Amino acid sequence: MTTEASKPLAVAIMGPTASGKTAAALAIARERPVEIISVDSALVYREMDIGTAKPTADELASAPHHLIDIIDPLDAYSVMQFRNDTLRLVAEISARGALPLLVGGTMMYFKGLVDGLDDLPTADAGVRAAIDEEAARIGWPGMHAKLRTLDPVTADRLAPADAQRINRALEIIALTGKPMSELLALRAKPELPFNLVSFALEPSERSVLHRRIALRFDQMLGDSDDEGIVAEVARLRARGDLNPNLPSMRCVGYRQSWEYLDGTIDRAALRETGIVATRQLAKRQLTWLRAMPHRIVIDCLGRDPTGELLTHLKGLPN
Repeated sequence: MTTEASKPLAVAIMGPTASGKTAAALAIARERPVEIISVDSALVYREMDIGTAKPTADELASAPHHLIDIIDPLDAYSVMQFRNDTLRLVAEISARGALPLLVGGTMMYFKGLVDGLDDLPTADAGVRAAIDEEAARIGWPGMHAKLRTLDPVTADRLAPADAQRINRALEIIALTGKPMSELLALRAKPELPFNLVSFALEPSERSVLHRRIALRFDQMLGDSDDEGIVAEVARLRARGDLNPNLPSMRCVGYRQSWEYLDGTIDRAALRETGIVATRQLAKRQLTWLRAMPHRIVIDCLGRDPTGELLTHLKGLPN
């Protein structure tokens, strides 16, 4: 039987968007041999660099990176695929004598890794169609309000416009008669084959994080449509095989840029809705983090959050 002491170590650096996760990971890479596993549902896509804040070529060269640029925007990457890939990668990285660093803000991936995958009912096309029909009448915010009355725990972590996940949550209730949050709470938690120490970079002042988010979105937007995320989405649209309902194009910034290129919103609205959507994403990420009791919280707005994280790491085995 494998004991805790004999298991390899892996370190997670979690946090909302714009909290400094990449900088912290690269600082650790300067101190000890590491390989970075991206925990980001947007970085998996090729051809999507600007709007995902993908690490630069120099950053990627500073340490081996995994699960970045692994699929086409036309495809999807599931929590199950992430979990299987990460279990394999942690074993391989540990065998090479490096520290696996799991870095990102897709909390559903972290939760799927730690808590395992659910055995919820498979999709039912008829039920989903009925939910879509009702949503066409009252809108997805209305469906989100309906979900809140039936499963407030799940509703709290979903955005009112998150059609895919709201549909799934309501589908599960229709098929089982029970809220998804209750079914997930009943499942057995698997044992990871490695010791995972999780750090969370969280802001002591939400308003400061909001300013960081606005600054980063402005940098992604650039000064004209010939650069930045608008130009990137224009290139993706020009392929001819993508549409705004794909998971890749529903990423924050991409959905709004697609609407802008459709002519349904102007550039000012693109900026405003993009920043608001990113703030909402950060809020959901923080909600997920608060439900993770064993994380070590570091103020990402503190005097030296990276130094604090490195100090914690010095007490861990090499």
